[in-house]
Order: sequence, then structure tokens, then C-alpha cells
Amino acid sequence: MQNQGIAVTEVGEVVVSGAPGAAGAATDWGAIFGGALGAIVVSMILFTAGSGFGLSTLEPWTFANEAPETFAITAGIWLIVMQWLSAAFGGYFAGRLRAKCTGIRTDEVLFRDTAHGLLAWALATVAVAALFALGTAVAGSAAAIAQVTPPDAAEAAAALTEEARKAAANFSIFTAISLLVGGFIGAAAGGLGGYHRDAV
Repeated sequence: MQNQGIAVTEVGEVVVSGAPGAAGAATDWGAIFGGALGAIVVSMILFTAGSGFGLSTLEPWTFANEAPETFAITAGIWLIVMQWLSAAFGGYFAGRLRAKCTGIRTDEVLFRDTAHGLLAWALATVAVAALFALGTAVAGSAAAIAQVTPPDAAEAAAALTEEARKAAANFSIFTAISLLVGGFIGAAAGGLGGYHRDAV
């Protein structure tokens, strides 16, 4: 027969003795959704701030726009910073808000906290990607309906399209690396949030 042991928990001034608390569910979806929601809000705030500073948008009504390569580098750096900060925020919230588990090993608690941070980052990333894809599809449809390219501008438009394609390919590589690092940051932030939760 396995020895269950006795757990002593102090609640205010009252000391309660009894069997160790149950480990509980391994996944706390409320904490995950809360962390993901926080990450999405931070992403929206930072994206809006980047737009205000000209870091994530072009100016369509001016002839002084930067080259696509320059824009891709500037926007890419800002989107990477935005993604990392939102991942840290959401991951920390998910780890901190997760229900505290008792009666399980410390390494298992750390794994669950980091997993919650990672899941919050993943959920927020999927939601933001879906919103961007929807917005891009709507904007692309409107542009295709309204666009009328003069015959003499077809060659210039083709050259610009090729430059934009190359910039997008480079941007995709940096985005993939950023997402991998963002997942790690979300997981680490979840572990930190769980550590602060248990320290209370």
C-alpha cells in the first residue's frame, strides 16, 4: 500500500491538516484563453502604435515611400518585437492564472506552467493570423475590383511586384524564426508566472 502522507496547509490563522490536494486537471483552459486574450490585446496596441510611427504601414498617398526591401526590414523588426512582447505577456498571464496544483512533483508543475504559456501563445498566434488573413483577403478583393492599370504602367507594375515578392519571401523566413522564439518566450513566461503564483 502506497503511503499517502499528510499535507499541512495554512489558511490565514487556521491550520488545516489532511491528505494532499488532488493534482487537478492538467489543462486550465480558462487561464489559456485569458493569456491568449491578453496577448491579442497587446498585439493590437503595439500594431496600432507601429502604424502611428510608420513602422508597419505604407503611406499610399505619397510618392516618397521606401523601397519594398526597406519597408520589409522595418516592418519585420517591429512585428518581431510586437510578437515577442505579446507572447511574454500572454504566457505570463496563463501561467500566473492557472489553478495551483498540489500533490505533484515540482518538475511536473513547471512543465504544466510552461505548457500553458505555450498554448496561450499558440492560440493568440492563430487568432491574430486569422484576423490578418481575413483583413488581407478583404483588402485584396477591394483593390482588385478598383484597380485599373494603364497599358504603359504594366512593365513598372510587374517589376514592383517582383520586388515585393522577394521581400515577402525574406520576411517569411524571419517570421518563422520569430514565431519559434515567440513560442519559447511564451513558455518561459508561463513558467515564470507559475513561479510567482506559487510564491504567494
